[in-house]
Amino acid sequence: MLIGELARRTGVAARLLRYYEEQGLLRPHRDGNGYRSYSESAPATVARIRELLAAGLNTEDIAQLMPCAEHDGPVQACEMSVRIMADRSVELDRRIAELDRQRSHLAAQLDASLATAAEATRSPSPRVRGYSRT
Repeated sequence: MLIGELARRTGVAARLLRYYEEQGLLRPHRDGNGYRSYSESAPATVARIRELLAAGLNTEDIAQLMPCAEHDGPVQACEMSVRIMADRSVELDRRIAELDRQRSHLAAQLDASLATAAEATRSPSPRVRGYSRT
């Protein structure tokens, strides 16, 4: 199948499919006219790539895991695949902790801002004193 057909069948833009090829994730054959020709298993490969990306892996990780990734099952456990997935899990935990810290800091800033605004509306406005002509 040509790249346009693969894009239609997977819902992934042709430009992104070419990027996956550049990253070594897809390996189409080239026809005599230079067109990319994808196998019938390519949609399943694209689905697996998208699944692994959604799990937080980057394309470099996925390129290393693809030989261990069957279309219908989980990535086969080996020293390399377990290490890559464990490392990404630790990285996600670190990022989540940082986001929690940022959210707490932002909530404290928001609370302080709202408290200041509430205080300003409760206190009487300063009176403007005019000049007296006496």
